[in-house]
Amino acid sequence: MSGRGRDIREAGNLYSGLTLGGSHIRQFAAREPYREEAGQRILGGCGLMGVCDQSGKRMSGELALQSMASMHDRGNGLGGGFAGYGIYPDLAEYFCFHMLFTDEVAKEDTEFYLGRNFLIVQEEPIPTKPIKGIEDEPILWRYFLEIAEERLKETQLSPEDYVVHSVMDINSYIDGAFVASSGKNMGAFKGVGFPEEIGEFFCIDEYKGWTWTGHGRFPTNTPGWWGGAHPFALLDYSIVHNGEISSYGINRRYLEMFGYKCSLQTDTEVVTYLFDLMLRRHKLPVEMACKALASPFWKDIDLMPPEQHKLFTAIRMVYGQALLNGPFAVVLGMADGMVALNDRIKLRPLVAARDGDVIYVASEESAIREICAHPQESWMPRAGEPVIATVSAQAKVANGSSRQCAPEAA
Repeated sequence: MSGRGRDIREAGNLYSGLTLGGSHIRQFAAREPYREEAGQRILGGCGLMGVCDQSGKRMSGELALQSMASMHDRGNGLGGGFAGYGIYPDLAEYFCFHMLFTDEVAKEDTEFYLGRNFLIVQEEPIPTKPIKGIEDEPILWRYFLEIAEERLKETQLSPEDYVVHSVMDINSYIDGAFVASSGKNMGAFKGVGFPEEIGEFFCIDEYKGWTWTGHGRFPTNTPGWWGGAHPFALLDYSIVHNGEISSYGINRRYLEMFGYKCSLQTDTEVVTYLFDLMLRRHKLPVEMACKALASPFWKDIDLMPPEQHKLFTAIRMVYGQALLNGPFAVVLGMADGMVALNDRIKLRPLVAARDGDVIYVASEESAIREICAHPQESWMPRAGEPVIATVSAQAKVANGSSRQCAPEAA
């Protein structure tokens, strides 16, 4: 066992959960943080997709893999990933942490933290298979977690806020440990490689879910590394993103006022946290959250009817620091559906289609037609106008399964 691992166990209260990450955490000599960057960065654009069956029927992850493979040239092999919803029906009531560890010490430290702050219902390696092109992968593990009632009483936090604090603690204070996803009945699978390679590596064709999102990365001004690949996830929210958030600095400072910590070296991280803040904590309707993140210009607000003018003026005043500037297209995956949104000028491509209950979005129409050759309708969403797909709780229950659609753990 490493010296640092012994220090943690001897101290016993490093990750106590009472403060969920306090200043006392820095009394231990930390190893050099993992900040490896890819050898090259080429300016370009990413590719993304999303598919959601609003009836709650679960689809194979193979659909997402095929769609992303058709946009191979939009990436450069420095990042790919997928998020699936409804993939753990037999363990749907537990928070599932998908973890990336750079070494065994990081894994031991994290398990010590989780053991102090959660009840570990089940833990296992995330199943993978050898794929040419995927190398130097971290230790990949998943934990199904429950929170003891006494811990919630002790911290005076809701279960969701408790998990958010824990994710921030792990990402910020445990060197070499990164939380890829932390929601219920969902998971993010991501890494360095082309998306079709990452999809095969994680065997996502063996999972089924009612919503899938995918991403092929072409890093511009942030590192290409396993923790920086998309999706970025927090609780049940996950984001895939094409573009650049030029307002990252002010967005980050705004989020820090609410206790969020941005530690993954990418502008995309703030988008995930902003949706969590607005949808879960502030309980805004999805449409209103999208209007705050991609607000109309003041010149357009001035021309609105009085009631609409009053509403959008209030949004700009209250959520001015949450406004996302820069070219972007994002797809938000969430427990009850999917949202796709462009920036206010539509500087990044986004196409949508519908076929019955299934909604599709992608960077290119060809990526949609790869998995749905003849949709009933397709369209180009306007700048700042969200595409929203909703799955009802009743639909998810009606289409549930008693069998966990995932590979057996090694």
